[in-house]
Amino acid sequence: MNASLSQYWQLFIPKLFVCLREGYSFKNLQKDIPAGLTVAIISFPMAMALAIASGVAPERGIYTAIIAGFIISFLGGSRHQIGGPTGAFVVIIYNIVQQHGYEGLALATIMAGIMLVIMGFAQFGSMIKYMPYPLITGFTTGISVVIFSLQIKDFLGLPIASIPLDFLGKWEVYFNSLNTIHWPTFIIGSMTLILIIALRKFFPRWPGFLIAIGVSGSLVYVFNLNVATVGSQFGTLPNHLPSFSLPKLLAWETVVTLIPSAFTIALLAGMESLLSAVVADGMTGRRHKSNCELVAQGIGNIASILGGGIPATGAIARTATNIKSGALSPLSGIFNALFVGVFLVVLSPFARWIPLASLSAILIIIAWNMSESRHFLYLMHAPKSDRAILLSTFFLTIFADLIVGIQVGIVLAALLFMKRMSDVTELKYGVPLLQGDEEEIDGMIETPYGEVPENVEVFQINGPFFFGATTLLKDTLAQVHPQTKVFILRLHNVPFIDATGARALEEFIIRCNQVEITVILVGIQKQPSHVLEQMNLLKKVRVAKSLRSAFYLSSIDDTKQT
Repeated sequence: MNASLSQYWQLFIPKLFVCLREGYSFKNLQKDIPAGLTVAIISFPMAMALAIASGVAPERGIYTAIIAGFIISFLGGSRHQIGGPTGAFVVIIYNIVQQHGYEGLALATIMAGIMLVIMGFAQFGSMIKYMPYPLITGFTTGISVVIFSLQIKDFLGLPIASIPLDFLGKWEVYFNSLNTIHWPTFIIGSMTLILIIALRKFFPRWPGFLIAIGVSGSLVYVFNLNVATVGSQFGTLPNHLPSFSLPKLLAWETVVTLIPSAFTIALLAGMESLLSAVVADGMTGRRHKSNCELVAQGIGNIASILGGGIPATGAIARTATNIKSGALSPLSGIFNALFVGVFLVVLSPFARWIPLASLSAILIIIAWNMSESRHFLYLMHAPKSDRAILLSTFFLTIFADLIVGIQVGIVLAALLFMKRMSDVTELKYGVPLLQGDEEEIDGMIETPYGEVPENVEVFQINGPFFFGATTLLKDTLAQVHPQTKVFILRLHNVPFIDATGARALEEFIIRCNQVEITVILVGIQKQPSHVLEQMNLLKKVRVAKSLRSAFYLSSIDDTKQT
C-alpha cells in the first residue's frame, strides 16, 4: 500500500525538482537565462495585446504572464513549458467579461483551476490527450476567425461605441462603418503588420513584435499622431508588480451560470497545455508528466486571478521559442516571468504610446498562426464523420460561441466513436468460424474436420460488446435451427463488455432458456469475466475454456435429454 502510494505521488514531483536533483550547473544557468529573456521580449507585448483583445486592461495580461508563468514553470510537469495568456482564451474571456464583468471571469477561472487540480490528481492527463484531432482543429480555426474579427475596429480605427457579441452582428456593423475608417490608424496598423511579416521572413531571430510596437509607438510620440493608444484607452500602466487579493463574491445564481464557462476554460487550459508539452517533447526527446502539468495549470490559474490576471495555459509558440533559444530546464520559464516583471516596472511609462492598431496587428498574426489553415484543408479530405466534427465545431465556434462548439463537438465525436466501435463489433455464425482451430477441434470427434455435434449451434462475437453493439443478439435466435438444443457463444475476441452488453446477454440467455436451449460461453477474457461475475450472470449460464470443453458439455446435455 505504501509503495503504491509512493509511486502515485511520484507523478506529481515537478520537473524543476527533477532537474535540480539530476544536477544543475552554472553552464545550465547560462543557457536558461538568455532563453528566458528571449521569451520575455515576446511575452510582454503579446500579453498586453491578448488582454486588450479579451476585453480587460493590458496590465492584467502582464500579471498573468508573471504569476501564472512563474507557477506553471515552478510546479509543472514539463521542462520547457512557458505559461501565460494565449489566443485560445480570447473569445471565451471576452464573452464572459461582456456578460458578467471581470468578477465573473475571476470566479469562472478559479472554478476552472479547481477542476484542473482535481483532473490532475484523478490522473485525467492521459485522457485529455485523446481529444479527436478534427475537434481540436475545428475550434482552434474557429477561434482564429473570431479573434481576427475582434481586431477590425482597432485596426481600422472605426468609431464604434460597442460591438455586438454575435459574429454576423460584428461584421454588419463593420461594413456599415467602412466610410468612417481613420486612415492614420489604418496606416499605422498596416505598417506594423508589414514590419512583423518582413522581420519574420528576413530576420527570424529578431524580436519582431517588440521592434514593431517600438517603431510604431515612436512614430506616434515623435509626430504626435492622433491615433488611439494604450494610454488614451487605459491610462498609464502601473509600474509595480501585482498585489494579491480575493475576488469579489457573486450570487449563487451567477455561480451556476458560470459553470459551463469554467468547464470550457479548464478543458482549453488542459488541452492546450498538454498539446504544448507534447510539442516540446517532440522537439527535445523528453517526456512530460501530464497529471503534474494539470495540477500546475490549476494552481497557476487560481494564483493568476488572485493577482489580478486572466486565465492561462501553456503557450505552444513561446514554448517552442524557449527550446530554440537553448533552454534546458523550467528555470528558463521562471526567468521569463521575472523578466516580464522587470519590463513592467521599467517600460510601463513608455507603453502608453503604443497604438492599439499595432496591438491589433500582433493579434492578426496570432490569429493567422492559430488558424492551421493547411491542417484544416487537409482534414477536408478525411472521412465524412471526421469532416462533420471539424465543420460543426468550426461553424458553431464562430456563429454560436466557443462553449457550444466544444460541447457539440465532444458529443458528436463521442457518438461517432461509439458508432465506429459498434461497426467493428460483429457476430459470426456457423462452421466457417471454426477454421484455424486445429488444436481445439482435431481429433475431438469422429466427424469430418470443421463439423460440430448435432443440435449444436456455434456463434462468435468479435470486438467490444458495449451498449452500441447490443443489437447483435436481438435477432440471433431467428437464425437458430428449430432442433437446436445447445447454443455455444465464443467470446475469445471480446476484450470489453459494459453493463448494457451484460444485460443484453442476460436477456438472450433468458430467451434461450424459455425455448429449452442451453447456452455455453467459451473463452471469456478477464474484463468481461469480471463484469459478468459482478452482475451474477455467470451463475445463470455454463462456462467453458475451449471449444473442446464446450462440445463435451453439449454431449453430456444431449445424453441427459435423450
